[in-house]
Amino acid sequence: MSVHILGGDQTDFAVNWHRVGLGFDALIRAVLDETLAAVRLDATAIEVIHVGNAFGQLFTGQGQLGGMPATIHPELWGIPAARHEAACASGSMAALAAMADLESGRYDCALVIGAELEKTVPGGQAAAYMGAAAWAGHETQDTDLVWPTQFAAIAAEYDRRYGLDAAHLRAISALNVANARSNPRAQTRNWSYTDASFTADDTANPPVAGVLRRQDCSQMTDGAAAVILVSDRFLQRHSTIRPDTTALISGWGHRTVGLSLDAKFRASAAEPYVFPHLRTAVLDALSRAGLADIRQLGGLEVHDCFSMSEYVAIDHLGLTAPGESWKAVESGDITRTGSLPINPGGGLIGIGHPVGATGVRMLLDAYQQVTGQAGDCQLPGVTRYGTVNIGGSTTTVASFIVESVAG
Repeated sequence: MSVHILGGDQTDFAVNWHRVGLGFDALIRAVLDETLAAVRLDATAIEVIHVGNAFGQLFTGQGQLGGMPATIHPELWGIPAARHEAACASGSMAALAAMADLESGRYDCALVIGAELEKTVPGGQAAAYMGAAAWAGHETQDTDLVWPTQFAAIAAEYDRRYGLDAAHLRAISALNVANARSNPRAQTRNWSYTDASFTADDTANPPVAGVLRRQDCSQMTDGAAAVILVSDRFLQRHSTIRPDTTALISGWGHRTVGLSLDAKFRASAAEPYVFPHLRTAVLDALSRAGLADIRQLGGLEVHDCFSMSEYVAIDHLGLTAPGESWKAVESGDITRTGSLPINPGGGLIGIGHPVGATGVRMLLDAYQQVTGQAGDCQLPGVTRYGTVNIGGSTTTVASFIVESVAG
């Protein structure tokens, strides 16, 4: 049983919902209404709902977000729903659960929503809240900047094993911010930068942790994204749906390891890759899609919560040998006109990173690329597109392959 993406939408990630006095009900209503309009589907067609959200209780006091779609949309009253949490991979976990529902034959039409509100508290408190996705009470206990500290440690491990030039990290950030300029839903599309913003200038680009500086970090973001997933049976019953408006999820990979970053380093000490389970998840997705090489894709959305996480993704994808991600940065392979474009819409650094929404937003962008609906971010001739979404210090990793079914 195949799973297809019927369409979807996202909110404007530049909007601060808390500042205008709006909460999860308004956020989910907005993305749900936009998604149903985009796919020309009545809410009564939805048979199951999966919601990805990481930190709802901490930022807003609101849990039980599986019940929010029915709260704001009467047609969804009584529809089975669940909320999924896996830190930054929460949205991908919601998508995988929806796929399993469709593949099992239980349901034929699933709504997948990813949503997060992060602007309800000052930045320092927000960073501390997100530290809950590390091993609480066991690591990074001496700082509220848990994730900058963790990814700075990953940078240090890369430097120890292979060597690392932080200029390559800053180049990744600069590329993603530049790509976001043409994305009408990107958080940073209208932000101002100077020539020094992506340099080692301590004033224009202040140090945050280790080699990481301000522009190496994605920002606190409010937002939601949603997709409608359907089965073969659904498409057979709705024969008027044009194949060129749908996309096939042809491959997926999902791996989970322990919470501790140090334990991950120890486990991979004799391995060529720092995070072998991430490499395996990518290979699983390629294998399920019947592909032998990552370069059979036309582009990718990867998880750049920090520039270092994209640097990690590049070699674990197989775009370079382990530890040689810098080669893809220097060669221009990952630019929009390169051999394998990465984050043409701006990635997490450029588009924004509402944590629970990111995995779903990646699937949506993949769908839009292979159906020619990516607007000014569209890559030419793309028929296959991939995603790599990570949660925590790669504790949870997920990868999808999305393909065009037209012609």
